[in-house]
Amino acid sequence: MPPIKVLIIDDSALMRKLLVEVMAGDPELEVVGTAGDPFVARDLIKQLGPDVITLDVEMPRMDGITFLRNLMKLRPMPVVMISSLTDRGAETTLEALALGAVDFVAKPKLDLAHGMASLGDEIIAKVKIAARARLGAMPPRPRVAPPTGAAIALKTTERVVAIGASTGGTEAIARILEVLPPDGHGIVMAQHIAPEFSRRFAERLDGCSALTVREAGDGDPILRGHAYLAPGHRHLRVVRSGARYLCALSDEPPFNRHRPAIDLLFESVARTAGANAIGVLLTGMGADGAVGLLAMRAAGARTIAQDRETSVVWGMPGEAVKRDAASEVLALDKIAARLR
Repeated sequence: MPPIKVLIIDDSALMRKLLVEVMAGDPELEVVGTAGDPFVARDLIKQLGPDVITLDVEMPRMDGITFLRNLMKLRPMPVVMISSLTDRGAETTLEALALGAVDFVAKPKLDLAHGMASLGDEIIAKVKIAARARLGAMPPRPRVAPPTGAAIALKTTERVVAIGASTGGTEAIARILEVLPPDGHGIVMAQHIAPEFSRRFAERLDGCSALTVREAGDGDPILRGHAYLAPGHRHLRVVRSGARYLCALSDEPPFNRHRPAIDLLFESVARTAGANAIGVLLTGMGADGAVGLLAMRAAGARTIAQDRETSVVWGMPGEAVKRDAASEVLALDKIAARLR
């Protein structure tokens, strides 16, 4: 097969050089060009026909978001964002993912050259995943007001909904939460995301949903009308104390190469909630979550995997289907309706 053609767009000459060096060592990738700003990139896209673009978030003359918005309207193609580890960078990156970027890589804060070298495997993997991603799996979401309703008393949930996601998952989770009512079952979530971005992601979800969404804290009771996101650097499990379900965080090493790991969350829900749980495995590369979803199904829980057609990457849910871990395979909008 021909190599994946990559175009690098970044206003930093050093960053362009480092990205070229990272990808030069992989025979499956070919950097066909670099551009210092979107105006140069626009012409190179026409000339070179890249398969994947890496795009800096913050650039002169035209910012990355404006360029991405125009690109997705005129010539959609896989994009991996190169993001700064700041609040502004996190917010811009999440907006880019909502616009259709497949994934992002967070720039190291210090010692750029050494940091980028250490990120080499991650960068290469994400570019390859982007090249295989299903663009347009999720059409632009309509601007809808979240469901409204009377505030509910702060009481513990009777049933736990556990959601896991990776590549493409930030948008998929938002699509689900934004249509759920404010008095639904408590939700726990594990999304593969960098720690610098998880708090901002929880805040964005809180803003688009009638639910109260927050980063999970160790010992937080799981309440109706609330959703708890695993912090980007910690594992989240569900434990039981009497009649209450609680969040439990840990700093154990990555599991399945991930922290938080979806399998660990799902397996804890299988043990503590059993048939009083619903498991949902969404878009993502790899197999994290498939074993845990199977454990939930064996414990009597209802289990749902996102279908191939609406998944940006049908890796994790596809693996769950192979293992017969999903009692239902549903399109993304059908998952939200099923949970309602």
